[in-house]
Amino acid sequence: MASPLNSTGFSDALVILGAAGLVIPAFARAKISPVIGFILVGLLVGPSGLGALVPSYPWLYHITISDPHAIEPFAEFGIVLLLFSIGLELSFKRLWSMRRLVFGTGAAELIGSGLILGTGLHLLTDVAWTGSFALGIALALSSTALVLPIAGTSSPVGRTAFAMLLFEDLALVPIIFILGALGPMAAAGGWMGFARVGGGAILTVAILFVGGRFFLPKLFAQAARTKSPELFLAASLLVVIAASLATTAAGLSPIVGALIAGLLIAETNYHSEVEVMTAPFKGLALGVFLITVGMSVDLGAILANWGSYFLAIVGVVAIKALVTFGLLRLAGIRGGVAAETGMLMGSPSETTLIVLGAAGQAQLLAPGLASFWQTVTAIGLTITPLLALLGKRAAKRIERRQGDSPEASIPEEGPGTVVIGFGRVGRMVCDMLKVHGQPYVAVEADIDAVKAARADGYPVIFGDVVRPELVDRLNLGRARALILTMDDPVLSVALTRRVRGWVPDLTIIARARDTAHAAELYKAGASDAVPETLESSLQLAEAVLTDLGVAVGPVIVSIHEKRAELRQEIKAAADLEVAPRLIRARLSKD
Repeated sequence: MASPLNSTGFSDALVILGAAGLVIPAFARAKISPVIGFILVGLLVGPSGLGALVPSYPWLYHITISDPHAIEPFAEFGIVLLLFSIGLELSFKRLWSMRRLVFGTGAAELIGSGLILGTGLHLLTDVAWTGSFALGIALALSSTALVLPIAGTSSPVGRTAFAMLLFEDLALVPIIFILGALGPMAAAGGWMGFARVGGGAILTVAILFVGGRFFLPKLFAQAARTKSPELFLAASLLVVIAASLATTAAGLSPIVGALIAGLLIAETNYHSEVEVMTAPFKGLALGVFLITVGMSVDLGAILANWGSYFLAIVGVVAIKALVTFGLLRLAGIRGGVAAETGMLMGSPSETTLIVLGAAGQAQLLAPGLASFWQTVTAIGLTITPLLALLGKRAAKRIERRQGDSPEASIPEEGPGTVVIGFGRVGRMVCDMLKVHGQPYVAVEADIDAVKAARADGYPVIFGDVVRPELVDRLNLGRARALILTMDDPVLSVALTRRVRGWVPDLTIIARARDTAHAAELYKAGASDAVPETLESSLQLAEAVLTDLGVAVGPVIVSIHEKRAELRQEIKAAADLEVAPRLIRARLSKD
């Protein structure tokens, strides 16, 4: 009997776990999405990577995946858990608020992109209308498994993309049944079968919603009373699996059941705990899915026909991005968000592979044609993180072009005080300036924060101080003070040094993370640096003394004295490092 340690499944599991252990921390440290790391691992260990060298170098067997199809069920489970986690972040109220984007823009994007792609393929090739329709709809789908982990669901891009992706997930099952009915081998009663399955699916979803509203709070309450994390996790996975099995039995996709399960749990008091419990499983299973995507890319076939693949990918991405951008603009979404969402939604989806398989089974597509577009889909999934980067760059350019210029908001006689950064700290500073009648202008690089601040009446302009030309236009030579509140230590030191060189007499007050950062700011030329750790300690001491019954007046005086003493110590430490450099500079001049 063979040892389980020598089995193919055990070897593949070690490769996957090793990849997760290396890819996630390495790419997180480099501030790169682990999505692309897992796909590259799949390329490396797959049949067209190191796996092709196993016959010549048998030792490579232990660091490659021998049977790519064996891990596909785990990849599908990863997608199920991903949709479940998305459901946890939602609520029925939020879904209702998104109905216009889901059933309006989402439907228009899928149908419009599908019709344009299908018509183009029919005109450029000899594929029949039914086959072209199947291809167009398949390629119009976008990847939920990749887009949402990249964009999230709380950002404007993530919310917009999620609305359209939600419609695509709901439309997947009708698409598959319609393709079966259009196939030449479809039975005469295909539409009746479709109606029967549709009715059963609606009934199943209704039972899940009603039963979940009644049953889930009681289930999780019992699990919580046991105070056993293992039982709580088991209950969470049981709900996901049961809902997925129910929708699968009804003819729906299992991801629909997972999404419904997440939505139902999101309405309970236990959604935060469930989200924390299932997060590790979701990340690992999603990594397995991404590895299978990388393994499906045949490098040899791509190199042999790179021109055809290049044109196919560029055409699909361009059409989908333009259609999405145009529809979002018509829906009132601002240009930067529309551009970034369009690029992110440009590549095909993992569900594209499902639709292509259904079209092949219905004999709407020849096997060779289906294989070509499956490879195009795999490449498209692989480049999705790159499309996301291009979308962010395009969004920044559009937002800068549409945002107010600094000259339009800063008076010629001077801006008074310039506050760079309008987050939590910057808003508080501006509030206090306003209370005491001090004129000011704030600068913020997040366009959403700018729009929200303007709506509240704050004089905030859009701009990124990383660009030297923006700082040049702030008219700091006529300003009374510059306040730096952004939470970026490197940028705040660099900006302090740059401005101090231009405007030697300007008062520069900077937010510092700690005393070491404050010393760096003083060395760079800051008039005052306020360490967050120092201020929190002083506030704590003030609260303790007043609660102990010490008079408020003496407490405030002692706090001010202590603050001044500590600042002098920080400045002295900074001067001790600066003085030797100044002496060496003078000696070199002499």
